[in-house]
Amino acid sequence: MKVLVVGGGGREHAIIRKLKENPEITELFAAPGNGGIGYDAVRVPIGATEVEKIADWATENKMDYVVVAPDDPLAMGLVDLLAQKGIPAFGPTAAAAQIEASKAFAKDLMKKHHIPTADYEAFTDVEKAKAYLKANSKWPIVIKADGLALGKGVLICEDLAQALSAAEEMMVGGKFGASGNTVVIEEFLTGPEVSVLSFTDGETVVPMVSSMDHKRALDGDKGLNTGGMGTIAPNPYYTPEVAQRCMEEIFLPTIAAMNAEGRTFKGCLYFGLMLTPEGPKVIEYNCRFGDPETQVVLPLLESDLFTVMRAVTEGRLKEIEVTFSAEAAACVVLASGGYPGHYEKGKAISGLTEGQLPGGEAVIYHAGTEQKAGALITSGGRVMGVTAKGESLKAALDKAYAAAEKISFEGLHKRRDIGARALAAGK
Repeated sequence: MKVLVVGGGGREHAIIRKLKENPEITELFAAPGNGGIGYDAVRVPIGATEVEKIADWATENKMDYVVVAPDDPLAMGLVDLLAQKGIPAFGPTAAAAQIEASKAFAKDLMKKHHIPTADYEAFTDVEKAKAYLKANSKWPIVIKADGLALGKGVLICEDLAQALSAAEEMMVGGKFGASGNTVVIEEFLTGPEVSVLSFTDGETVVPMVSSMDHKRALDGDKGLNTGGMGTIAPNPYYTPEVAQRCMEEIFLPTIAAMNAEGRTFKGCLYFGLMLTPEGPKVIEYNCRFGDPETQVVLPLLESDLFTVMRAVTEGRLKEIEVTFSAEAAACVVLASGGYPGHYEKGKAISGLTEGQLPGGEAVIYHAGTEQKAGALITSGGRVMGVTAKGESLKAALDKAYAAAEKISFEGLHKRRDIGARALAAGK
């Protein structure tokens, strides 16, 4: 079978390397892919958001299946376009992708269907937003751009001055473009954060192994918010009791709510959760695999990914068994110096052979790399993720960090405390 994966980051590389395990797949393509992905799939020079071009290319080149990984092409209706051309795809329709593409839609859905989340109000008028903030007495408070903003459209404001400035920047200054025309202002929740990716065909929900992301750029959860500096799985705070409660109060009700709204969700639905003193609450939904959560979750998947994906698309997920390893996994992101602010590209990467470490003690998932004259160079803020598995979280982390030390490029930056909070929890 010929399969196309849309996207070009670490998440897509993790998906591609897992798909390669299926012998039915004889040809694997990536649009646009990246330098490291080029060792595992044939690259197609079409951007992920060029949805019409991708659909046409998939038709002309007789793709048997397409995996749409990033949020933008999902929200733009790539899965719908492919369906019109008779090509099955993994991912939700544009209508279902609204669960991530509009935070106001997601919050209204939760309120209407009694799914636990933070109290909130949505605004399209900046003066009304400011008046609401001035009347607020609980700090900090969270301000979110309504639309897609590369995972960076969420600001935690410690006081009124910060909040007013954030509202002005988003709604008037265009900090996140049209995504900030509407903002959601919500209460600040406290407790451990958990990411749970799940396979769903609109009826059956199969949660994957839980994970813990590390968003801040610097050790000690300091510095600017990033797309993610590393992850661990499973998340020690996500106990079987918490999982059962999430299934009953959040996961199944969300699927039922989307069906009730005529927006049946098929694909990977990501639940960003906060385990508050009152119980688990939804911080956000994503309509696709998380990045870099995918880089620790898929290595623990024992079932065949392609088989699971096709069962999702065909609405028969309940017919197959999906199993995960009891091991732990850790991913350490190697970033360009200055990320998520200004950083330089084009730095030579050393230590790898055909994109991987020769010893095979860890897997390298490429995010921002390119091939130039047979060598690898940096081409993004997050350059790659170094993922290792182990019988314990500490063992996985030790292997990942030892492997990361063997890779170098000018300005390389990584956090030294990925997983430290989970280890300190002593769970």
